[in-house]
Amino acid sequence: MSTHKKPALHNAMWPGLVGKGPDSEPPISLEQMLDLTAAADVNGVKFDGVDLFASAPHTDIDSTRDDLKKLADSIASRNLVVGSLVAPVWPPTGGGSCFGSEEERKNYLTQVRKACIMGKTLKEIGIRKYGIIRVDTAASPSEWAENPVENTKKAAATLTEACNIAEEYGERLALEGEICWGAMHSWRRVVELLQAVNRPQTLGYQADMAHSMLYTLGYNAPEDRILPENVDWNDKATLMAAFKTLTDALRPWTIDFHVAQNDGTVHGAGSHDKTGRHCPVNDPNGKMDVVEVAGLWLRGADGQPTKAMQHICWDGCMFPNAMMLNPQTWNDILATMIKVRDAHGWD
Repeated sequence: MSTHKKPALHNAMWPGLVGKGPDSEPPISLEQMLDLTAAADVNGVKFDGVDLFASAPHTDIDSTRDDLKKLADSIASRNLVVGSLVAPVWPPTGGGSCFGSEEERKNYLTQVRKACIMGKTLKEIGIRKYGIIRVDTAASPSEWAENPVENTKKAAATLTEACNIAEEYGERLALEGEICWGAMHSWRRVVELLQAVNRPQTLGYQADMAHSMLYTLGYNAPEDRILPENVDWNDKATLMAAFKTLTDALRPWTIDFHVAQNDGTVHGAGSHDKTGRHCPVNDPNGKMDVVEVAGLWLRGADGQPTKAMQHICWDGCMFPNAMMLNPQTWNDILATMIKVRDAHGWD
């Protein structure tokens, strides 16, 4: 029996697509992902909903209202709802660099608008009552490094326009911090970008525990490393102090949260650049006490739950298909999600 009713527990659908494809493993369909999610059960507790990838072949960004109604019916038939949406802002999916050419930035904003329309439509249909639109800068750290000051300025200008669009549709945007995105490749740079836009009511941070943990190791930004070189992973006090430095900087901006585990390495699959590795929740090489570290994100400096988001989500990007198609994987994940909510949730 769960201790708390909130936040709602969601599963991400995009691990069926991210890192999959011709140069990796075959994608897993949205229907399969929904079935695996709906089947998970831990002592009668189930997932409450899913977060969607607004891109074909899962959920086409150009879906009509009728398409979205069919999608909503399919999700509702499994007793699930929709939360956050990932906007396909990258060049291969129709978007463009947040700090690129005028045309690239225009394409980026077009995808943000389409995702916001989708989010609003799903609300009108009744399948979605909460959640954000997830974005990043859709360009690499090396591209950003060609002109750091100007590129951060451009990214902030693009995101300011994105905020204007989001507000038209009653949506909020969240930057998912990953080492693979320029101007977001370190925790300091993400904070710098969020502060430059300075629209906290509309643009916040999406904290994925696996991705954000990599910030402490200074990948792609050694100058912003928090953990010491050759860190002793058994030195829990040092680890938690580093995670506290990280979360103190980013938690005030955090409006969307992914529970995840990381083994301290980077990983890429298919066409996806190297980023924070998602490992199984019970991986013996996992470096975090997931429940304890989640508390640094979900509780404020006063020790009380921030209640900054109405749902939390599991993210297992680039898990092998054999692992994802094993029902036990999802029961293990759900059990950990329940423990996070029991420890840090509310009613």
